[in-house]
Amino acid sequence: MKSHEIFTAVDPAVVTEMLDWFRDNDRNVYKTAVATLAAERKLRPVFIQKKSLVDQYAWIQKTLQIRVCDPIGEQILQSYLMAGQQAMLGMFCDGMGIPHDGKGSVVGELPKAIDKERLDATVEKLVDVFDPKIFTLYLHCFNMQVAGGYPALVEKIESDERLTLA
Repeated sequence: MKSHEIFTAVDPAVVTEMLDWFRDNDRNVYKTAVATLAAERKLRPVFIQKKSLVDQYAWIQKTLQIRVCDPIGEQILQSYLMAGQQAMLGMFCDGMGIPHDGKGSVVGELPKAIDKERLDATVEKLVDVFDPKIFTLYLHCFNMQVAGGYPALVEKIESDERLTLA
């Protein structure tokens, strides 16, 4: 999935949680996202900033559903996951045997393939620890990091009814 497809499929509550996190923890990312998305749509940021928070969030999600906004959407997803979900990323990397910096950032190269048994065990453990929608969001983003994705991960996401974005 590309980021515009993720933002189309994801539960709006997940987007709200993500944007709330930015507003509470890194306002600069939020302001930059609004400004960049507004510029992409040929609008002034103040036009968006004058909207209520609920309307801002709805506009951001709707705009991120547009294919040309994929780079912005990917950056927002990665920033949120890398800064706001470090424990989940670290536990996923540990479960998969992927070396990381303790905060979920992979050290070295990503694996060329994913071991299906390790993936099953890791998903089984983490889907109950973290919000399944946020965890599924991470799995989709992780899968975007390699060209063509990981077939075992795609199969797991498609076959496990707990791994839904909506």
